[in-house]
Order: sequence, then structure tokens, then C-alpha cells
Amino acid sequence: MLFQQIATTIAEGEEHELAPLWAEPWVFGVVIFAVLLVLMFITLSYSNLGNRHVATEEHADPHRQHPNKHDHGQGH
Repeated sequence: MLFQQIATTIAEGEEHELAPLWAEPWVFGVVIFAVLLVLMFITLSYSNLGNRHVATEEHADPHRQHPNKHDHGQGH
């Protein structure tokens, strides 16, 4: 069925009018590239959040409601 429609469309050979664009085609590519570049810089700006404070070891609290099953012997 699909092949028949394709063959019929090709056989007709009509020129279809393209949808009008409000800018040149290259403008769309440049705008999309600029937006993705801004989003990349926003993402990269969050990459140093883990370096704001000195890392401290978490102590194993045996009285926690949900104790860590893998505390490597620091608890009880």
C-alpha cells in the first residue's frame, strides 16, 4: 500500500510548494548551535560544586533508623 502511494506520487511529478521560512536556513542552525552552547556552559558551571567543602568521613551511627548494611565494621 505504501509503495503504491509512493509510486503514484512520483508518477504525478507535481512540484509541491515548500512552506515559507521566516529566516534563511543557516540562521536556524546558528541559533540552535548558540542555544546548545549556552546550555553546555550552564552545565559546566555546576561541575565544581563538589569542591566547595572539604570531604569528611561519615561516621557509622548504630542508632540510625536505616543502618548502613555495608559500614565495614565501624558500627557494632
